[in-house]
Amino acid sequence: MIKVENLKKSIDDQVILQEVNFAIPTGEIVGLLGRNGAGKSTLIRIMIGSLVADVGRVYFDEKDVVKFPEMKDIAYVPDTPVFMSQYDVKELVKFYSTVYPRFDQNEFYKLLDDYQLPRTKVSDFSKGMRAFLAIILAFCSGTAYVILDEPTNGIDPITKRDVLNFIANQVKENGTTVLISTHHLDEVDAIATMIMTMKNRTVDAVVNLREANKQLIKLQVAFADELPAYLTELADARMLSQVGKVYTFLVNGDMEATLAKFEAASPLILTEIPISAEDIFMVALGSDDGVA
Repeated sequence: MIKVENLKKSIDDQVILQEVNFAIPTGEIVGLLGRNGAGKSTLIRIMIGSLVADVGRVYFDEKDVVKFPEMKDIAYVPDTPVFMSQYDVKELVKFYSTVYPRFDQNEFYKLLDDYQLPRTKVSDFSKGMRAFLAIILAFCSGTAYVILDEPTNGIDPITKRDVLNFIANQVKENGTTVLISTHHLDEVDAIATMIMTMKNRTVDAVVNLREANKQLIKLQVAFADELPAYLTELADARMLSQVGKVYTFLVNGDMEATLAKFEAASPLILTEIPISAEDIFMVALGSDDGVA
């Protein structure tokens, strides 16, 4: 389990993180979401031990990352793993085998062949190939935790699909706990089991997607005439979009009572549709304060 307690961090007298508290159970794929400047990168740096918090603690399986800096159970992949470009694949394997005692060379080379990645200098790789190589290295490190910062930035859709499927399969087979910081909500929809949102320099919400349908419903509704005005004023219903006479609402709260109010308005169509990561993101962070 990952546990973060009361983290606070200021840089150059500017508060970056305050009162950050959360816990992530073992074996989850967690999407870390937040607007630019929310503090995601600083939080990750503290979690991997490259930056020290002013106050608070980060624990991986009850071990404090500050008190146990030699801990080898976390693999981190930055958004641009530029350090790899100066090596060839064999040299990277040697490096990772030194840093991570449980690095699985046989599995690594098998995965290279499975995904048709060459064994040459990494500088000869495309951007997508470098990103995939870095992720394979992380999952072959034998760590219980993998932290990925924007893992699919700038790669083509086919490679992106392969990367996401690979991550999901690795978690299923090995029980690895994965934290993915991303702006791409489709990635979260594809593989995440939890969502963690950051707002106002703290973790604002942690949502288990398996439980989300018990807490939220998404409705599509259409009327012969105009949408009844009182439906837009319901405290538990938020209108997400309108296309012609079809409206989409997200209901959060007393779902049964709110649904009854929609039904009482005699709509032509009233259908429940699947909830997406974007819906949860919008509920948690709102639509003001800039762009994501």
